[in-house]
Amino acid sequence: MKSETILRAASKTLAAVTAALMLGTAAVPSAIAQTQAPAATQAAPAANGPASVADLAEGLLGAVVNISTSQTVKGSEGPGAVPMPQLPEGSPFQDFFDDFFKDRGGQKGGGSQKVQSLGSGFVVDAVEGIVVTNNHVIADADDIEVNFSDGVTLKAKLVGTDTKTDIAVLKVDPKGHKLTAVKFGDSNKMRIGDWVMAIGNPFGLGGTVTVGIVSARNRDINSGPYDDFIQTDAAINRGNSGGPLFNMNGEVIGINTAIISPSGGSIGIGFSIPAQLAAGVVDQLRQFGETRRGWLGVRIQPVTKDIAESLGMAEPKGALVAGIIKGGPVDNGSIQAGDVITKFDGKDIEETRDLPRVVAESPVGKAVDVIVIRKGKEQTVKVTLGRLEDGEKLADAEGKGDPDKDSKAAPVAAATVLGMSIGELNDDTRGKFGIAADISGVVVTEVAKDSAAAERGIQPGEVITEIGQESVATPKDVVDRIASLKQQGRKNALLMLASKTGELRFVTVRMD
Repeated sequence: MKSETILRAASKTLAAVTAALMLGTAAVPSAIAQTQAPAATQAAPAANGPASVADLAEGLLGAVVNISTSQTVKGSEGPGAVPMPQLPEGSPFQDFFDDFFKDRGGQKGGGSQKVQSLGSGFVVDAVEGIVVTNNHVIADADDIEVNFSDGVTLKAKLVGTDTKTDIAVLKVDPKGHKLTAVKFGDSNKMRIGDWVMAIGNPFGLGGTVTVGIVSARNRDINSGPYDDFIQTDAAINRGNSGGPLFNMNGEVIGINTAIISPSGGSIGIGFSIPAQLAAGVVDQLRQFGETRRGWLGVRIQPVTKDIAESLGMAEPKGALVAGIIKGGPVDNGSIQAGDVITKFDGKDIEETRDLPRVVAESPVGKAVDVIVIRKGKEQTVKVTLGRLEDGEKLADAEGKGDPDKDSKAAPVAAATVLGMSIGELNDDTRGKFGIAADISGVVVTEVAKDSAAAERGIQPGEVITEIGQESVATPKDVVDRIASLKQQGRKNALLMLASKTGELRFVTVRMD
């Protein structure tokens, strides 16, 4: 009896599906649901689709502007001397200009011509007329105009630029024109999956609104030293550069800067400078016309798993100090080569790239606590930050040894260890490899093919200055130090190497 009931129910279901198929496949789910659960209440479909963002967009469009720039370029002689304006790739006006300039001769005598480009920006101060955009939008421009959504066009003056973050600040004189401004929000609160809205000037169309989500955070696309991009799938195209990325409260949480696309159009991978980074840069450019970043005066490299093991660390984290800039803020011994910085001014340093960013965001002259791991022990040191822009000059000048400086000849000695032939530094070896006179240690004279040293990219002419964070001066020091590490059960040796000009780096070499 039970089986007959099940069979009759199945027959009714099949009949319902067959009837639904005669009306169209869209009716199938409803028919099946009614057969399976006739008492269930069916959810009514949304009559108007997802919630509208029209009110949000309406209030923001007035603050987003189009940036138009022109640059005077020198023409060439003969036919084709007149350059075609540089429009964003895919612009609807491209065909017009292609036809207009096709087979047209240029000015004879190589006259100068203006090349135009387009981008986006947004107003952050309506009273002062302050507009933010990307540096690459206005780079090398002779003339900058800001076009507002109501049709008003105003000449802009460049306040300041920052190439490291690709941010530029412009100023316009409203002249009685009432501007609409937007403010920066807290980009740190944005989570993956949060809704965002982009407004900009894609392909020269102007005032275009697109919506998407935060796809990822903390993206490093190798565009600069402070990469920390927000990734979004909101459609961002050529011409969107410099435009704002909004949260659903109408706050700017990013500046749209770059896309990944083989065609030049959006494939759903766009990148925005986070507001937490941009806001500080904008404030400095407005106040000083330039950036004034904090500077620690160290060279750093990643802490790999091997390096962490060789230093006795439980996990690879932090930034390994590979060298100290002479004349820098910590050239007083407070921080040393070989230290691993794990916390700076209360902020955790998980990866190497975290340190430059948090240091740069700190005020010049500020005294901060830095937690380091030094020879296996955690220490807290106090440092006072210098100014990065001044430090860059010192860094460029550093490492230029005096080739005429006297150096005392040392007795020639040699050894072979870890696949390297090593020797003492003297006049002969310094001259052979061009090693600066102020570098001390043990020189690598040969590296065996397929050896542990070769795997780590060690080259003849490099100088071993430390092994396991202890200085070495002779080949015997190197051999003894390696033997000591093996007795301690270490599998890798941490070597600090100096290039012929004095730049330092750390490598770990297998000892098994």
